[in-house]
Amino acid sequence: MEFATRSLSPHESRIVLALSEQKRREIDRTEVAQTLNITLPAADHVIRSLRRKGWLERASWGRYLLIPPDQGPDALGESNLLALASRITSPYYIGYGTAAAHYGFTTQIRNVIWLVTPERRRDRLIQDTKVRIVNPALRKFFAFAAVDVYGYEVIMSDHEKTVIDCIDRPDCAGGIGEAAIILGAASDKLDWLKAADYIDRIGSSALARRFGWLADHVAAPMADEVRERLHRHVHSGALPTVGPAAASPGSIGADSFWRVLITATADELRGSAGLGRRHTVRQEG
Repeated sequence: MEFATRSLSPHESRIVLALSEQKRREIDRTEVAQTLNITLPAADHVIRSLRRKGWLERASWGRYLLIPPDQGPDALGESNLLALASRITSPYYIGYGTAAAHYGFTTQIRNVIWLVTPERRRDRLIQDTKVRIVNPALRKFFAFAAVDVYGYEVIMSDHEKTVIDCIDRPDCAGGIGEAAIILGAASDKLDWLKAADYIDRIGSSALARRFGWLADHVAAPMADEVRERLHRHVHSGALPTVGPAAASPGSIGADSFWRVLITATADELRGSAGLGRRHTVRQEG
């Protein structure tokens, strides 16, 4: 059955072999027509057949991604969904909870791909997976690079920016409890000076104070120098919240050192308390 679904006609074989030999993963309908010396409607027929047999997947209007021959007909899992999402717009990066899951900072099951871009785009649906578009302030659109996702190049925020973004927008990471878990799980892999540089660059006192409080909460291995740099952002005035906008019954309350109001409850943050220390000990062990 698997062999039958992947069997190819002569025209289809030429397209797959041409892409494989050229080490390419993308093709558009015009290139199909030119390669086979056929009309565009005939090229559309070949493309439809290759999609039905599991060799091509639509990335955007008129453009398609090859599913490599060595990955079989069911190759289009979550990782290749990232490759499809990456073709929606440019510039962009995959971030927030999606990047955290890719790096192994969370085990939460994801049914949303978070795509960050300064371009105005509508949310999309790719094979029952929602692609949510986030338009950040331009000063926050940095610290991303290409990563290899099963042979596809995808632009993704780095470790430090991923964690910072999740704390800045917990709603894009599964909530404040999950954002704290992401920080704790990542804490032994972060370049803390780089994280401090990023927070300085963003220039948000509220973000720096939330990050500092959560770093203490998870017992992250953060050097005193970094902690002092973060604390320079603390000033008098309204207290930013760690958690929902309005305090929950049983919320933790105010912290005088970081000058934040923890509106989350101890139960919401219990899974992350001391997590950074536990990860560091496990890594050293």
